[in-house]
Amino acid sequence: MLPEPVWIFIYGVVVIVLLIVFLIVAKFFNLWLRAMIANAPVSITTLLAMWLRGVPNALIVDTRITAAKAGIPINTDQLEAHFLAGGEVTHVVLSLIAAEKAGIPLDFNRACAIDLACKGTTKTVLEAVRTSINPKVIDCPHPNMGRSGKIEAVAKDGISIRVLARVTVRTNLDRFVGGATEETVIARVGEGIVTCIGSSMSYKDVLENPDNISKLVLHKGVDAGTAFEILSIDIADIDVGENVGAKLQTEQAEADKKIAQANAEMRRAAAVALEQEMSARTQEMRARVVEAEAQVPLAIAEAFRNGQLGVMDYAKYKNVLADTDMRTKIAGDSPSAK
Repeated sequence: MLPEPVWIFIYGVVVIVLLIVFLIVAKFFNLWLRAMIANAPVSITTLLAMWLRGVPNALIVDTRITAAKAGIPINTDQLEAHFLAGGEVTHVVLSLIAAEKAGIPLDFNRACAIDLACKGTTKTVLEAVRTSINPKVIDCPHPNMGRSGKIEAVAKDGISIRVLARVTVRTNLDRFVGGATEETVIARVGEGIVTCIGSSMSYKDVLENPDNISKLVLHKGVDAGTAFEILSIDIADIDVGENVGAKLQTEQAEADKKIAQANAEMRRAAAVALEQEMSARTQEMRARVVEAEAQVPLAIAEAFRNGQLGVMDYAKYKNVLADTDMRTKIAGDSPSAK
C-alpha cells in the first residue's frame, strides 16, 4: 500500500489535470456549442490546436458556420491553411457565396488564389466577384490624368480632338490571377482611341461618327491578357482642340526664319570682315605708293650725280609737276581736299 504523501501527490495531480481540462472546456465551450448548433461541428481538440498555433479560432469557426449555412462544404483545415498563408478567409467565403448565388463557377482553391493575388493592393476577392456580377464603369483617361482630363489626338488634317470614354468591364475570374490590371486596360483603350483619331482624314469624320472609335478599339481586343472583359466602350464627351498642324507649321516657319537670319548675319559679318580686309590692303597699297614716290627724289639726285639728268630736264620735270598740281586743283580733286 502506497504511503499517504504519495496518495496526496496523485490526488493533487489529478485535480490539476481536471482543472486544466475544465478551463480548456470552459474556454472553448461557447465556440464548440455555437458550431454544434449551426451544424458545423468543430472538436475541442481542433479549437485547442488552433489556439496553440496562434490562429483566431473564433474567426475560423464563424467563417465555417457562414459557409455551412450557405451550403458550401469547407473544413477548418482549409480555412486555417489559407489564414496562415496570409489570406482573408472572410472575403473568400463571402465571394464563394456571391459566386454561387450568381451561378458563377468558382471553387475554394481559385478563390484563395485570387485573394492572395489581391494581397498588397486595394482590391479584394469579394470585390472581384462583385465586379464579375455587376460590371463597373472605368473612366478613360483616369480623372487625375492629363490637364483636361481627356485623351487628345490629332487627325490627319492637323486638328486635335479631345475624347472622354467610359469603359464598362467585368472581372474575368479565370484570368484574374496573372492578368493585367485596370491601368493596363485604360492605357490600351487610350492607345486605341489615339490610333483611330490619327487614322481619320479629318476631324469632321470623328465628330460625325464617334462610334467608329468604339468599334475600332473593341476590334483590337484590348482586353486580351487582362483580368477584365470589356463589355462596351462609350464616348461620353468629344470636342475640338487646337489646330496642331498649323501651330507646328508656324513654329517650323519661325525656326526657319531664325536660321535664315542667323545665316544672313554670318554672311554680313563675313562681308564686313572682307571689307575691313580690303580697306587694310588698300592702305597697304597706298603706303607702298608713298614709299615708291619717296624714291623719286633720291633717283633724281642720283641721276644728277651720275650726269644722267641736266638742269633743263629737271626744270621740265618741275613744270610738269606744277602743271599737274594746277589741273588737279582746278578739277577739285587735290589730295588736300580728300
